[in-house]
Amino acid sequence: MPGERPEKFDAYWAEALEELAGVDPAPEVEALPMRDAEDASMYVVRLTGIGPYRLFAYLSIPAGEGPFPVIYYVPGYASVVQTIPQGTANQIRGRYITFSLGYRGQRNVDRPFTGDFPGMLTTGIEKRAEYVFRGAVADCVRGLEYLKSRPEADLARVAAIGNDMAALVAGLAPGLTHLVHHPGPFYNVEEVAPATSAYPVEEINDYVRLKPRSRKAVFDTLSYFDPRWVAERIGTRTLIMGDEDGGNLDRRAVHVLLEALGDRVTYQPTQHSSYKDGMVLEEWITRELGFEEPILPEHWQ
Repeated sequence: MPGERPEKFDAYWAEALEELAGVDPAPEVEALPMRDAEDASMYVVRLTGIGPYRLFAYLSIPAGEGPFPVIYYVPGYASVVQTIPQGTANQIRGRYITFSLGYRGQRNVDRPFTGDFPGMLTTGIEKRAEYVFRGAVADCVRGLEYLKSRPEADLARVAAIGNDMAALVAGLAPGLTHLVHHPGPFYNVEEVAPATSAYPVEEINDYVRLKPRSRKAVFDTLSYFDPRWVAERIGTRTLIMGDEDGGNLDRRAVHVLLEALGDRVTYQPTQHSSYKDGMVLEEWITRELGFEEPILPEHWQ
């Protein structure tokens, strides 16, 4: 039934994380001077996830003596991983360590598996043990583990920004102190999917229309990726940026997270403006990580 926590949820993720713990991350770090800034140096980091599968990430470290607060850009549903999100002021790299990981299937992480976009959301979806996002979530956990190993990182100020993948990392692995969560595409998807044709959830609708007999298996698998079921484990201060009232992922829809997080959570409905929503995010991160003035891109100033 929609809205029910899977009986084997804990065992599913315990097995995945145990598998991850048995894989040597074998980090390799390579300078990327063409992406250096006046006040920060850029590196390419390669790590090993379950499979084994070799991963790729961009790591930027401010100049000077640390430790520095950390922003972990947990990858969203897109083929390409950027050094920092498009439109973000490059100057933040002088204040924070930034880390942008690619999970398996994304570009630069597409050997031996190349994800299809659209299409990756349903890869292996009928068998939860084979669903590609089991490995992808573990990849994101590995990224957090690596960040915690960096001597330049201030482990009292480690923020993650992302969609449901970020919330899953916050609930499955220790180390984050702050979370910015944009709900979707896994949140309560059995109820949300029929009410939308938006990408990427429409991939689920297309798949079920094409293979209607697979519906039960599809939503069984997806239920293991619903961040509602890790809500009680998320100990971070959290900003949830969801829909306005009446939207599929509005305050009412994400009430499980709001109730579990209590006074640690702030809910911000979208204002349908990259500038207005971006200002909320930047001001929250600035305040929560101990600074007074946000660093804004030039086109916002």
